[in-house]
Amino acid sequence: MKIIALITARSGSKRLPGKNIKPLGGKPLIAWSIELATRIREFSDVIVSTDGPEIADISREYGAKVPWLRPADLSNDSASSVDVCLHAIDWYENENGGIDGIVLLQPTSPFRSYETVIRGLELFRQVPQGAVVGVSINRAKHPARHQIGADGKLYSPADNIRKTIKGDNEFVITGSFYALSGKYLKKHHAFYGEETYPLVINSRNETLDIDDEWDWMIAEGIVSGGKEPVCG
Repeated sequence: MKIIALITARSGSKRLPGKNIKPLGGKPLIAWSIELATRIREFSDVIVSTDGPEIADISREYGAKVPWLRPADLSNDSASSVDVCLHAIDWYENENGGIDGIVLLQPTSPFRSYETVIRGLELFRQVPQGAVVGVSINRAKHPARHQIGADGKLYSPADNIRKTIKGDNEFVITGSFYALSGKYLKKHHAFYGEETYPLVINSRNETLDIDDEWDWMIAEGIVSGGKEPVCG
């Protein structure tokens, strides 16, 4: 299968200004995801989609390709991540031919592991017409909860699934891993929907999604101590 890694990094973060290039453990935040992706031979390319020249320069320095700066209409607060990904897919396929899928690696999840990404890729190869998303146990009782059905697929409460293979456990989408085809993305205009399969991630470090200053302090604690965070 021909799969590319796509890392999306907008420059206009409001809760944590400049977070994508903010130093974490001696390197910019986005470098964590780029360095991981470039280690994985299964990826045909590692592409960064950004509107920021500084982010672009740093991304190239760490080994990613940044063929363009994102258009203004895909760089504002109302721009959807789906449209950003579709823009990247359309460009890539026009320049390099068709691909079987993308793996979206958001830079705000710096601690996802090599092993987790490989597991996700292996699962995606088994369900190329579906989507694979990273999930973790809903420890914080987040209302946006999901369950794993007896068929191994991921369902939301609205789907009214009664039997689960995980007992009473509920799961939340972590944002750290998405794998799907361009065809799936165009059909559903979403990263998950029908035929969604969970990549269960048990490590709390890996599921950290840096959104604000509090998350950043947790990330710095992980880097300095190397331990699973106690919160959540």
